[in-house]
Amino acid sequence: MAEHSVQLVLHYDGAGFAGWQRQPETRTVQGVLEAALTRLCNRETKATGAGRTDAGVHARGQAVGVAVPESWPAPRLRQALNAILPDDIWVAAAHEMRPAFHARYDATARRYSYRIGRDEASRSPFRQRYEWYIEDRLDATVLRDAADAIRGEHCFRAYAVRGTAPETDDHRCDIADAHWCDPGDGGAIIFEIEANRFLHHMVRFLVGTMVDAARGRRDPGDVARLLTARDNSDTSAPAPAHALVLERVTYPADLYVNL
Repeated sequence: MAEHSVQLVLHYDGAGFAGWQRQPETRTVQGVLEAALTRLCNRETKATGAGRTDAGVHARGQAVGVAVPESWPAPRLRQALNAILPDDIWVAAAHEMRPAFHARYDATARRYSYRIGRDEASRSPFRQRYEWYIEDRLDATVLRDAADAIRGEHCFRAYAVRGTAPETDDHRCDIADAHWCDPGDGGAIIFEIEANRFLHHMVRFLVGTMVDAARGRRDPGDVARLLTARDNSDTSAPAPAHALVLERVTYPADLYVNL
């Protein structure tokens, strides 16, 4: 049976999943999606994600590559999946892709956001699921300078879980954008970051270290200094997973059939 390549763009609430990657006897996004695809295609169907989000991490733009029978054009596949997927996963878009498309290796950029609640209302059940509430005052200048320091290409070995990348990996990432957004209403502030690649827990280590510096718990220059560290032994604990969102994955335009 002839197949074609489709990119699915997923939204999901990570609270009910043990991360993206398929695991035996554990509910994961990949596992739930593949079960739905297998049901529709009447054969085992694999799904390749652009990245492996951790347990509790959400997505508004996880890109997934699937090879499905040509009898399932992208719009029809999206509609059918949304009819049978659980409420915490939604296919926001489906794109016809060139046969060589690979969701992980062809990505040129990935963008994440992280929300920090500063007002008491962030403890509301409508916000606490997606924000890390911090009662302490955060120095906005320290946060801004820390974000400025990580832009560009650097080694992020200090901001990664040890042993999750091969020792031969240089742990270098090219940060195209990193900044803090403050709407000025006293509510949540948002960290946004885009790079060609991310290491395991990298965004959460960065946020945890920046927040500790902005709280006055460590030197403001530590975020930049750690870019030359050989391991994560002096890095702050990673920020909680529940406030992190994978926002977008970018691919070259020529990989799309009808962009």
